Amino acid sequence: MNYRLVIFDFDGTLADSFAWFLSVFEDLAKRYRLPRMDAEELRRLRTLDITQIMREYKIPFWKIFLIGKHLTRLMASQTDQIQIVGGMQTVLDALAQQDVRLAIITSNAESNVRRVLGPENMAYFDFIESGVSMFGKKAKIHKLLKKTGVAARETLSIGDELRDLKSAHEAQVHFGAVSWGTTDLHTLRRHEPELAFEHPGQILQALMPGV
Repeated sequence: MNYRLVIFDFDGTLADSFAWFLSVFEDLAKRYRLPRMDAEELRRLRTLDITQIMREYKIPFWKIFLIGKHLTRLMASQTDQIQIVGGMQTVLDALAQQDVRLAIITSNAESNVRRVLGPENMAYFDFIESGVSMFGKKAKIHKLLKKTGVAARETLSIGDELRDLKSAHEAQVHFGAVSWGTTDLHTLRRHEPELAFEHPGQILQALMPGV
């Protein structure tokens, strides 16, 4: 499939922020009175989507909203601790040389995205939609399709969470699931993404076969 538009999620897809999240989780749990979780329970979270987590651990939506805002502010002061996912730099460099438009849709702040990726990488992206609500990516995908004039069938969304996958399919665009983010790949595969990537190099193998 030849894609003309590739939309990346940021946290857990471009940025290796899941490890950072685990490092601040204990303080987060204290601040927002979340259930304490051992390493095994935290690993289990990777098999659940956000609605399952809210239901199972009895976390109301308003608290999820506050936690998201807090994490965005906290990350702003610790972006030096977050790196681009290993191998993803090669992917971005290569895709930028192809006839494909790149975009980012993220619930994170644009300032955080720019600090982590840096100006050279940001120059690769034609569009960035930031501060997106937890369940609002479908509308943003439609907005990008309208802006670019690219058809849904020529668009690939790449992300690491079930809500990313569901938003992509609701917008009728293909989805590429990555193994290195928040949700484990086995769980994502059960929801039938069009593509699945166990390491960043496979993105290039899929989008640039023979290169």
